[in-house]
This record gives sequence, structure tokens and C-alpha cells, in this order.
Amino acid sequence: MNILKTKHIVMISIGFLALILLFMFGGPVYRVWQQEMRGRAQFAEAEQNRRIKIEEAKANLEAEKLNAQAEVERAKGAAEAIKMEEGTLTDRYIQYLWVRNQNNLNDKTVIYIPTETNLPVLEAGRFMNPKTK
Repeated sequence: MNILKTKHIVMISIGFLALILLFMFGGPVYRVWQQEMRGRAQFAEAEQNRRIKIEEAKANLEAEKLNAQAEVERAKGAAEAIKMEEGTLTDRYIQYLWVRNQNNLNDKTVIYIPTETNLPVLEAGRFMNPKTK
């Protein structure tokens, strides 16, 4: 019975020794592996963020190109309208442009006071400087 007890003690001791050796040598190797995996994940995330920024920049460039094309077409239309008015801006055409531009004011209030020539009076003095009162 003593031999059996001694065998068990030796086996348990060898098991603990193996476990200690495993933690001593396996722990640092695991930490290095874990840091490598974390680094790869951070690199992949940075690469993805870079790709997203590039795609956003491309989309902004495309939008700016389309806005520029729209502006060119608008200018062509205005030039054609002026040409139809025989190369001069008539009061009637200026009034039309002013009325058409009212859609771009959003929530601003505009007060229209017709004058003798039916041209709008601009609100130049509406917002007076408090120091000049």
C-alpha cells in the first residue's frame, strides 16, 4: 500500500510540475500570440477606415463634379435667357429672377413692397447696427 501511495504522490507531483512548466513557458508564448492577433486586428481596422475615407472622398468629388455641371447648365440657361432679352437685363427679367430665387430662402422672412417700377425694395436697413442707433 505504501508503494501505491508513493506512486500517486509521484504522479501528482509530476502533474503539478508539468502544469507549472506549462504556465512558465506557455504563458509568455500565449501573450506574444495574443498581442500579435491584437495587432493584426488593429491593422485591419485601420485599413478598413482608410478605405472608407477614400470612398467618402470619391463620393464628395463626384458630387462636386455634378454640382459644377449643374452650375454650368444653369449659366447656359441664364445666358440663353439674356440672349432672348436681346443682350440686356430688363426690369421684368430681374423681377422674374428675384421671385424665382425666393425658393432658396428657406425659413427667412422677406417683405415685398412694390414700387413705381414694380421692383422689390431690398431690406438694406432692416438690421441696423446697435451702436449706430
